[in-house]
Amino acid sequence: MKHELVIVLDFGGQYNQLIARRVRENNVYCEVMPWDTELEKIKEINPKAIIFTGGPSVVTEADAPVVQKELFDLGIPVLGICYGSQLMGYVLGGKVAKADQREYGKTSINVSLNNPLFKDVDATTSCWMSHTYFISEPPSGFEIIGTTETCPVAAMAHQEKKLYGVQFHPEVMHTPQGNIMLKNFLYDIAGCKGDWIMSDFAEESIKALKEKLGGKKVLCALSGGVDSSVAAVLIHKAIGKDLTCIFVDHGLLRKDEGDEVEQIFTKEFDMNLIRVNCEDRFLEKLAGVTDPETKRKIIGEEFIRVFEIEAKKIGTVDFLVQGTIYPDVIESGTKNAAVIKSHHNVGGLPDYVDFKEIVEPLRDLFKDEVRNVGRVLGIPEFLVARQPFPGPGLAIRVIGDITKEKLDMLREADYIYREEIVKAGLDKEIGQYFAVLTNLRSVGVMGDERTYSYTVALRGVATTDFMTADWARIPHDVLAHISNRIVNEVHGVNRIVYDITSKPPATIEWE
Repeated sequence: MKHELVIVLDFGGQYNQLIARRVRENNVYCEVMPWDTELEKIKEINPKAIIFTGGPSVVTEADAPVVQKELFDLGIPVLGICYGSQLMGYVLGGKVAKADQREYGKTSINVSLNNPLFKDVDATTSCWMSHTYFISEPPSGFEIIGTTETCPVAAMAHQEKKLYGVQFHPEVMHTPQGNIMLKNFLYDIAGCKGDWIMSDFAEESIKALKEKLGGKKVLCALSGGVDSSVAAVLIHKAIGKDLTCIFVDHGLLRKDEGDEVEQIFTKEFDMNLIRVNCEDRFLEKLAGVTDPETKRKIIGEEFIRVFEIEAKKIGTVDFLVQGTIYPDVIESGTKNAAVIKSHHNVGGLPDYVDFKEIVEPLRDLFKDEVRNVGRVLGIPEFLVARQPFPGPGLAIRVIGDITKEKLDMLREADYIYREEIVKAGLDKEIGQYFAVLTNLRSVGVMGDERTYSYTVALRGVATTDFMTADWARIPHDVLAHISNRIVNEVHGVNRIVYDITSKPPATIEWE
């Protein structure tokens, strides 16, 4: 089944993938493409609409990314956001100027209610601004449909050509009615019907995987996390016992996790599961390594080497399945985005892989979409809603060099933290929560004796998309109880701190 398509042209802004996710939330499939995608390709794709993202460039400068003017004559509705709005204004003959004062943060905006973009939106609402330049004069044929105190063209429209520009960011949660605006653009202006549904995705994926992998020997990289679990069940539904799941227990898992994974997939799902206990191998390779990127690369390579060894034991293997998801791909670096951190199943792959092909059935999905696919497939809620866990495991939650002693310390501290969050009934409110063993040691006093022990940092964030996140406001009495338990029960830890940094500027993980 071919889905209606909206394309998001990427100009390098920080919220680009969030725009795509918001479109999909409205049951419209979209793909992110580079800003310089050829006009002929866009004509060939014939999308229902195009959205220009924000970006760090100044549109009037010589090296700024600029689209061809002909794009606006294709009859395809276009929504420009932030830089995308300035680009539209500039290319079509309007004027873009530097603001006297940079506008950043939550701003009150007055909008024109007789414009379809703002149907069901309050006449005065809040929006999130982030710009130094703005449109000082819209192009011919455009009307101003939104203003703020400092931005004369906060929104503009050429209703006849279905061209719209907004200086603010409707995709972020700080624009509370932004999703109404996006929905208006997608449905009322672009004429989308909304045929992107996770039950359809699961059904279509199983059918396609059956055709591609049927009768072949397939290995699945299973970590027990949400992504690899959903990928494994998806493949299992398609090819049954032709799938063998390789669970690499690298000694970097949370407390009791290895046993839980083995129990769930052998008993609950009746899958072919091979558990490979190779803690010593990974710890030996990681000995003395402190750089997080190096840790990721080592772990990524060792994963593949272990798979190759296991594959040889079971005979010819044609495909390797991995639970790569969209944010993994994004954060490993794209054409318009810097590498934030490489993921062991994307940027961390070695040059040589002894498989015919790697299959990544969830590569285009965001985390919440993966969870919904899992629910459609009948995976139990406790597993679908499981805390996200990075591929490199606790290796990137132990800051600095890694030893078994440190890993065991962190395992216990993390277990206590997670246990108390569940007891306090906060586990559904907090998007992700975990402990980090820092490489900081400090003086303490326990039982009238001086200690010189490690500091554990607790991280908790509220998020729906994992692209942006705010630190979770955990009640102080809950934090106090967690702190008290950890320093009393975990030998080698004498200080607890709580991370109150949002994403951005920080990432959710520390490394």
